[in-house]
Amino acid sequence: MANIGNSSRSAAPVRFSPLLHSARFLTTSSAMDNLPVTGLPEIAFVGRSNAGKSTAINALCQQRQLAFASKTPGRTQHINFFAVGPRDKPSGLLVDLPGYGYAAVAKTDKTRWQRFLAQYLAERGALVGLILLADSRLGLTEHDLTLLDFIAPASVPLHVLLTKADKLNRQQGQRAAQAVRDQLAQHAQAVGMTAPISLQLFSATTHIGIEAASQQIEGWLAEHAAANAPDTPDDDGDSAWPAVGDPAT
Repeated sequence: MANIGNSSRSAAPVRFSPLLHSARFLTTSSAMDNLPVTGLPEIAFVGRSNAGKSTAINALCQQRQLAFASKTPGRTQHINFFAVGPRDKPSGLLVDLPGYGYAAVAKTDKTRWQRFLAQYLAERGALVGLILLADSRLGLTEHDLTLLDFIAPASVPLHVLLTKADKLNRQQGQRAAQAVRDQLAQHAQAVGMTAPISLQLFSATTHIGIEAASQQIEGWLAEHAAANAPDTPDDDGDSAWPAVGDPAT
């Protein structure tokens, strides 16, 4: 069974990540056959349609309007990609996935988006880490736990951000984290997930957990870079980057 770790609150000044602050929009995709081919590791953000994925990305990257947050939950139908690191040699991509579970969306659209999401999680070889956002006051839903079914065979590590932690006192936060830890342990064992699972409290408003979440993302990218370091420098200078435009809404 996966070892479920924890990141706690800290009273120290927040250290924001220069790497994440370098994030810029790269491209958007609406189907598996037009996903970007970059050779870069991807870290995806996923959660319910009102989980605050875009808000979390903006907070982690210290950019107010990097990721688009729709005023109507469930309306974002695309996968948006953001590059981090030097412009001439990016370190990886942050991926804002479509939300799921919002009842107001038409059933046909919901089915199509969920199929797209499931296919990305199960088949995307570039995926090196998944950030799941869930309201700390509500815990994980059935939809959230189903994600483990998709990523377990690919051994993709999971890090859970329990959002809106500023709404809880310390004791409530500890109880919320333990409840989710128990949920994850039980489901991970059921689906045979062996990849690392970790969780933490998080608030985009008061910056609770910003540093821990940033370190998790940086760690995944560093691990991938170390594991895939070339024997000799690549001097061909070729680039196959998609054109940069505006995030899809």
